Amino acid sequence: MIAYRAETAMAAIVRESLSREDDARSLLRDLFRLEADLLPDAEKQHLEVRVHPLSNPRSTRAIRHLLQQLNAAEMTCPAPI
Repeated sequence: MIAYRAETAMAAIVRESLSREDDARSLLRDLFRLEADLLPDAEKQHLEVRVHPLSNPRSTRAIRHLLQQLNAAEMTCPAPI
């Protein structure tokens, strides 16, 4: 249920930059299948995720919008115990 709610929230953000709102969930599925570079920096407690461009510029712009919103939220993960 938590994963579904997270996907629904991300779909709502992606829809803000799409002309066809029905494409949001399929675009997220594409994002979840993409290869990405994970660059952890333990010293700064920072994780950089580099996502490769999608097949068309419109999709890439929508995902860029999503990632900008997620970055602006400044989410943190709990520290290891």
